[in-house]
Amino acid sequence: MLKIGVLGAGHLGKIHLRLLNESTKYQLIGFYDVNPEYAQKVQTEFGYSYYSDYQQLLEEVDVIDIVTPTLSHFEMAKKAIEKGKHVFLEKPITNTVAEANQLITLAKKHKVLGQVGHVERFNPAFRAAISKIENPMFIETHRLAEFNPRGTDVPVVLDLMIHDIDAILSVVKSEVKQVNASGVSVISDTPDIANARIQFENGCVANLTASRISLKNMRKSRFFQKDAYISVDFLEKQIEVVKMKDAPENPGDFDMVLQNAEGVKKQIYFDNPDVGSNNAILDELETFADAIEHKTRPIVNLEDGTKALKVAMQVIDAFGK
Repeated sequence: MLKIGVLGAGHLGKIHLRLLNESTKYQLIGFYDVNPEYAQKVQTEFGYSYYSDYQQLLEEVDVIDIVTPTLSHFEMAKKAIEKGKHVFLEKPITNTVAEANQLITLAKKHKVLGQVGHVERFNPAFRAAISKIENPMFIETHRLAEFNPRGTDVPVVLDLMIHDIDAILSVVKSEVKQVNASGVSVISDTPDIANARIQFENGCVANLTASRISLKNMRKSRFFQKDAYISVDFLEKQIEVVKMKDAPENPGDFDMVLQNAEGVKKQIYFDNPDVGSNNAILDELETFADAIEHKTRPIVNLEDGTKALKVAMQVIDAFGK
């Protein structure tokens, strides 16, 4: 079992602590939090070992799980990597692209692996959809959340939209050509609502909308490609795949057939795959353990996290242009 420590015991940090404590692939050594009084309460309530000095915790683990505010990611990850520790970083990977690139260089130098917590990659609905998504040419995403003070220290792009940016980059095998965006600050100092249009070199266009002041929660993505439409509901963990094929000469009474202006007939049919059940956070942590053990590429490696951050920054830079 890999020995692991957690930096940060806030809302998400406590979830990580609980799951790592239950995991069969990790031995939870302890945690560090910048607030000693709060950390003592967490230790008393849950029994996890609290380290008042995270440098000491680093000495006793193989892997460090960084679930602290983004501003501290780089320094904490840098220290861990320089000590030869594998690092799991919550998204976004770092505060700047330059910092992320430095971590990639350091990880290669010290021969350690890193993974970024883009948890939607492990959503069972998205996992079921992956094999159905082939060269999408138009993508539309909506990620809406009810207001929560947590996360308002960063633009909604880094808080919410970056999930969809990463998912899109994982299925569109092309470089970003152009980014247009608009954002509105309603209750925070940074934009709470944002819309982005990302154009890729291969002609694919992605239209992304994110809001953290919605009256309801929504996390949906739709992928359009030749002869197919795939809808993924990340919140409800559901998927719908609608496909088209050449219509039979003698369609059945219940067959859905469309005919275009040239007289070409296509039959519409559903090809919905089974959606499994999982704990996405536990999966992302445990697949990282597998990558470390087998010396394979993490599913969301440091390069992936950096690409997502780079595009997110392009979106933010496009505001007001």
